[in-house]
Amino acid sequence: MQVSVETISGLERRMTVGIPAERIENEVNKRLQQTARRARVDGFRPGKVPMSVIRKRFGASARQEVIGEMIQSSLYEAIVQEKLNPAGAPSVEPKELEEGKDFEYIATFEVYPEVTLGDFADISVERIESEVTDADLENMLEILRKQHTSYEAVEREAANDDQLTIDFTGRIDGEAFQGGTASNTKLVLGSGRMIPGFEDGLVGARAGESRTISVTFPEDYQNLDLAGKAAEFEIMVHEVAEARLPELNDEFFARFGVEEGGLEGFRTEVRKNMERELRQAIKSKTKTQVMDGLLATNNVEVPKALISSEIDRLRQQAVQQFGGANIDPSQLPAELFEEQAKRRVTLGLIVAEIVKQNDIKPDDDRVRAMVEELASAYQEPEQVINWYMQNEQQLAEIQSVVLEEQVVDTVLQKAKVTDRTVTYEDAVKPAQPEQAEDAAGSEDE
Repeated sequence: MQVSVETISGLERRMTVGIPAERIENEVNKRLQQTARRARVDGFRPGKVPMSVIRKRFGASARQEVIGEMIQSSLYEAIVQEKLNPAGAPSVEPKELEEGKDFEYIATFEVYPEVTLGDFADISVERIESEVTDADLENMLEILRKQHTSYEAVEREAANDDQLTIDFTGRIDGEAFQGGTASNTKLVLGSGRMIPGFEDGLVGARAGESRTISVTFPEDYQNLDLAGKAAEFEIMVHEVAEARLPELNDEFFARFGVEEGGLEGFRTEVRKNMERELRQAIKSKTKTQVMDGLLATNNVEVPKALISSEIDRLRQQAVQQFGGANIDPSQLPAELFEEQAKRRVTLGLIVAEIVKQNDIKPDDDRVRAMVEELASAYQEPEQVINWYMQNEQQLAEIQSVVLEEQVVDTVLQKAKVTDRTVTYEDAVKPAQPEQAEDAAGSEDE
């Protein structure tokens, strides 16, 4: 078998493989001899069909089968022989096959890049520190109460935080516009759900009252047909309802699965959840900075095939996330996912090289600790722990996350790290949109 490889550009390779005619003919003859033993041809007894007849009738198909199998086996042999590491399936183009002559085909593919790691000392990370204070806990209890607010009708003028039931019709230059009409809509005054001036214009209204409000759509309004235009809304108020916060009692605690311990038991459970959320937020933000730093300090050429595969994965995730069972993922524009896919693939290559160079393996104790941390959010943690530890696929995902955490720790040992203390609220605040996903995203978090 003759093999030659040329670099087309960057990571792309063109490999020409030649298979000797003798090797092909020997295999074709074996195939035809096997066929002759079982072939049924009119005018001949089974097993007595002349080889010339067998070759005439089955020769072409036998040759095609042999060629197909030899391409598969020889391609693997050639790749191993040339010590290549393809990124994605090769594109194979067979040359014309002539009986009795050597057969050639061309395989085109990209290879994985060689990653040369930059200096971790060039990476700067601001690591935040925080804790859950008693004031944070009390604030969270109020948030939980507000999330379960009920409303009770009252006979008075509407004020902020009241919920109104209204009908409205909006007009621009006297003409009703699309999306400007609704019936029996619930609106909490002061929520900022409507355009500026709308909710303010209903303060002081009573049930049964009609009001006409003049407002102007913001210049940056999402519907460009309405942006910056003056509108008039005719509004009918059907009901004014006052907010009623639930009491911190056993009935309220039971909504969150806390059946024992009363208020103190509930406070303890809420604090545990807040502390767990805080740990995850700090870990996530530190990890994001490390991954951003790795991207900034490592220039990696990324195979297009890997980006394409990652785009397909992100398309699938998007369809699943939004419940689009009847949506063909391939119809989603690739451009929507390209930047995210490139980031994930690039980080995957860099992280893999760090793991390789530092011989990092998932720490069993950390894997167990992470499983226990996840299980602590459930009522029967032991069952959850056993499920993870006995499920190879789920455990592998945990090991992958732990491995990346160990990579982060490896980088932090040499990076420029500064610590800053922040409030709980600032610590758990979501990262800005431009802070793209880290490499863990590639594991279907």
